[in-house]
Amino acid sequence: MTNYEVMFIIDPTLEDEAKEATVETVKGIIEADGAVDKVDVWGMRKLAYPIQKKNEGYYVVIEFKANPTLPKELDRRMRISDAVIRHLIINKDAK
Repeated sequence: MTNYEVMFIIDPTLEDEAKEATVETVKGIIEADGAVDKVDVWGMRKLAYPIQKKNEGYYVVIEFKANPTLPKELDRRMRISDAVIRHLIINKDAK
């Protein structure tokens, strides 16, 4: 298994329950074919530049181990999610 990290920004206009549901959904996608190591919720932060006319976002970082096929599926699912406005998946083992 390979070590990965995903950082994503959730739409700040969502209710707290919807934000938590989005985090749980991402964790569920990862746990279906991998293992979640650490979940770090940064909370509301100011964005470097406006995204979809929003100046703030709800940041979450998840470290996980998975097979090399999982990041592609995770990327696909996060792209079609209305709650996630930006995401980035990093292979921590690649040098």
